[in-house]
Amino acid sequence: MLNSPLSLTPEDQSRLPMKPPVVPRPAATIAMVRDVAQGFEVLMMQRSQGSDFMPGVYVFPGGAIDAEDSDPELFALCCGLDDAQASRALGVDQGGLAYWVGAIRECFEEAGLLLCYDRGGTLLSLDRPELEERYLAHRAALNSGELGFLEFCRSEGLRLAADRLTYFSHWITPVGAPKRFDTRFFAAVTPERQQPLHDAKEVIDAVWVRPAEALERDRAGTLALRTPTIVTLRQLDASPDCTALLRALSAQKEIPAILPAISADGGRLLPGQPGYAEAASNPSPKWK
Repeated sequence: MLNSPLSLTPEDQSRLPMKPPVVPRPAATIAMVRDVAQGFEVLMMQRSQGSDFMPGVYVFPGGAIDAEDSDPELFALCCGLDDAQASRALGVDQGGLAYWVGAIRECFEEAGLLLCYDRGGTLLSLDRPELEERYLAHRAALNSGELGFLEFCRSEGLRLAADRLTYFSHWITPVGAPKRFDTRFFAAVTPERQQPLHDAKEVIDAVWVRPAEALERDRAGTLALRTPTIVTLRQLDASPDCTALLRALSAQKEIPAILPAISADGGRLLPGQPGYAEAASNPSPKWK
């Protein structure tokens, strides 16, 4: 009779076949910023407490890249950037522009902010009640799967403001996570005549906060953050306003992929930190 897995010795367990790590899904996230008297603020969205991945944590709007995000017709609607340029910026052979498309789409679906130009070539304004109502209906149809993003853009004569996104960071979820993402980070200034609105499903709260304040609230336990967000907020906090921020982010010459490792106590270690190499070599780290 075979032993129960609970009764296996460490030596027995070491002989068991290792479960392969989850393959990271391509994803994009976007730090939406706005100038205020004290500097600038960034939009943070709280994930649902019922989520099976990082419940209750505050993040930037974003999510997985959809197959439709790679549609050549959507690529043709992107202003100021083509796929060759986007792919070079990301260090991939092709298809890089899908990350810009996905970031814009996800920001609208999650936060209600849409970085697009209207039929007249002006950055979209949603400050009229009839426009807001129509776009809220579009957003609901996108989130329910009743409407595709390309169909939506065609119906409203929209062009994607890819030229207003600044790519600045690349994070990969640690090995051992139940879900993993290979995420490209972007930043953009929020359109003046738009207001964010959480979807009350995937995200349940939306707050504007200065990066330093968000970090302080995380230390105080009132705004739950994860390592990539903390590191990103520190990077954002180095600039005094939105113009200086985008200038500094776009001036980066190299954007390496950052793959945190999970330490023995479940903490996160970054490349170069003491113990990282040992933690990264652990084939089955404990995720929490």
